[in-house]
Amino acid sequence: MVFIRDTRDALAAAVDLVNTLPTTDTAGVDRLDTAEDLARYLRAHPYSGRISHDEDERRSLREIRTRLRGLWFVDRDGAVPLVNDMLRDGEALPQLVIHDEYDWHIHATSEDAPLATRVMVEAAMAFVDVIRSDEYDRVRVCAADDCLSVYIDYSKNRSKRYCDTGNCGNRMNVNAYRRRRAREGLTSS
Repeated sequence: MVFIRDTRDALAAAVDLVNTLPTTDTAGVDRLDTAEDLARYLRAHPYSGRISHDEDERRSLREIRTRLRGLWFVDRDGAVPLVNDMLRDGEALPQLVIHDEYDWHIHATSEDAPLATRVMVEAAMAFVDVIRSDEYDRVRVCAADDCLSVYIDYSKNRSKRYCDTGNCGNRMNVNAYRRRRAREGLTSS
């Protein structure tokens, strides 16, 4: 499965934005609560166009997180109306653009659209690619019993089970090992 660069970038930005929700953090911390949180997100996911770095912008981004998160809790067919609604609400008008170090790619909003609108529409456009390429089974929620973070499984054999936000894979493997050892201890007596 190969997605083009702007699709992968938009998916990564959506994953990271959704994973700032307090419900995805084991400690229940909102990781988009401060100006520094927003700056950290924008360093990882630079967007062209107007960015104000103010509380309204941060609030607007926080508001779209749950809407984007919904894409991880539906199947391919269930995602279609969600994506279409995002595109419609963002007044998407896809156009080819070239700027900075990026070759030709698609922007579906104007440069002066609010940042939250641009993030939402770019995520929706990325999910269009996921849906059209019939790769929706790669849209996943972490399998760790104490984590609700989301991710996209890019592994060749579609075997990734845990997110990258913490040590979920290691923690679950250690827990399984301890359970096996405890069972062996109980059965060897």
